[in-house]
Amino acid sequence: MHVRAIDTNDLDLICRHREAIFREAGRDAQTLATMTAHFRTWLAPRLADGTYFGFVTCERDVPVAGIGLMEIDWPPHPAHPEQDKRGYVLNVYVEPDARRRGLARQLMQLADDEFVRRGIRYVILHATAQGRDLYRQLGWSGTTEMARTLSR
Repeated sequence: MHVRAIDTNDLDLICRHREAIFREAGRDAQTLATMTAHFRTWLAPRLADGTYFGFVTCERDVPVAGIGLMEIDWPPHPAHPEQDKRGYVLNVYVEPDARRRGLARQLMQLADDEFVRRGIRYVILHATAQGRDLYRQLGWSGTTEMARTLSR
């Protein structure tokens, strides 16, 4: 096993992983196809300019796990009163045959290290039911965030 930084050649892999995360969480295929097409368009320039970054774990040069990271602009907040940014973790995925080997835990530690290196001290993520136990074990906790989809 080895870990490497993601790059522009990982566009298809990241899109595939993101779709698999939501498919395993029970989302419908039509919505996911639409999401993935739009995500690909969104992701390509961010991979190119480095605003979307992260890591891929490979086994014999075959990717088996990945994590995406971003710095997001955010106003100072009681949780980070001196900083105008947050870290954001997304698209944490381990291929089914590679699960239960600590790969997600390793990727989360790399994410923590990268955010610290960049001076970011407050980090958020949105967890699926499958990931919640791991995140709790790593010290993550729920917040007061709520969401709503507007229709027009």
